[in-house]
Amino acid sequence: MNAAIAPPNGRGYEIKAVGLLAIGCGLVGLDRFIISPLFPVMAKDLGLSYRDFGLISGVLSLSWGLAALFAGSLADRLGPKRVLVPALLLFSLLVASTGLASGLGSLLALRGLMGFAEGAYMPAGIACTVEASAPRRVGLNLGLSQLAVGLFGLGLGPIIATQALRVLPSWHGVFALVALPGLVLAVLLQHVLRRPRPAGEAGAHRVARPDLAERTRTWIAAGRDRNVLCAMLAMTCWMSANIVFAAFLPNYLTDVLKLDLQSMGYVLSAVGAGALVGVIGLSALSDRFAARPVLAVTAALLLPTLWLFGHAGANPARLFGLLFVWALLNTGAVAVTLGRLTVDSVSADKTATATGLVMGVGEIVGGAVMPVVAGIAVQAFGLPVILDFAMGAAAIGLLVCVFGLRTRTRPGLGQPKPAIVRAR
Repeated sequence: MNAAIAPPNGRGYEIKAVGLLAIGCGLVGLDRFIISPLFPVMAKDLGLSYRDFGLISGVLSLSWGLAALFAGSLADRLGPKRVLVPALLLFSLLVASTGLASGLGSLLALRGLMGFAEGAYMPAGIACTVEASAPRRVGLNLGLSQLAVGLFGLGLGPIIATQALRVLPSWHGVFALVALPGLVLAVLLQHVLRRPRPAGEAGAHRVARPDLAERTRTWIAAGRDRNVLCAMLAMTCWMSANIVFAAFLPNYLTDVLKLDLQSMGYVLSAVGAGALVGVIGLSALSDRFAARPVLAVTAALLLPTLWLFGHAGANPARLFGLLFVWALLNTGAVAVTLGRLTVDSVSADKTATATGLVMGVGEIVGGAVMPVVAGIAVQAFGLPVILDFAMGAAAIGLLVCVFGLRTRTRPGLGQPKPAIVRAR
């Protein structure tokens, strides 16, 4: 991913390739989160409990995190396209197969396999986006891809799911419906994506791929940095609230607040809209004011927002507004933690390693372990406990940002990196 390359066919190719790759990231989010608004009806048909849904969400996040830790090196060895297209085909087929699940065991198996495929897609998709982008637009194009995950999965997903239930005979057909775009997109990406041109003529030099010992030393060095350790803990907090809300909020809205399915879908669409604003807005603020103060203020604002949401009653418009603000803050915190905070904390040669550590730990602990814990708590104390869970995560995140982080900027940040070409 650090290779210096030129877009294979100029601006037109860049627009086409990046657009398709962003849609692919959006389908990852859609296929991952579409199960949440469908869970109220699935639970009745399959006899599932809240604890079961925590397990279903957790196993996908665990397999996603494990795959993400290792898929990057596989894409470097084979080429990202050779990982991306099969992964897209596989997770599309697996999301369709989710509609054939007959109980908890089959759901756990299918969603676990789907997590491995989606976790493999994301690093390869990032690599392909970098290869297709002009250097001055790499950050913008990567941001568009990350925005698509939340916009499709948390914004459009609830609306698609609830409206499809009005047309299709059962929830089984919804999974088959959302799988179709992925199959079509895989064919398009296979034909569109091309091998990038090396930037040898620009003074690039070839570097050898580091061996296992060197990669291990880089991991250890990055993981021992105080800001990286704090970033891992903060990411775990933001991801815990994000995944727990995605898993249990539909049931909270229908079972506790007694909203109908269409109103529930309308309220949940605020998450995607808020994420869109938060990723762009808070990332821009972190460029100007640094990550630590932005994250501290964000975490402090999360607490009253969650309290107000818990006391908003069954008013869909009020719930939409508060959920929009929560998503803006929480998703924006994810973007700043994984972006400016982590990048500023290490030298250029450790950026990818540090980012992988923060993403992997946040996904495995916050995305896999915490939904299981939350599911057990919901089973014991009821659905409103998810608000206490999210407030606790925000409070811990606030303490980490205020007392744990050190404000500093990586020496030479913003200076162009030496042009290199990946050894193949």
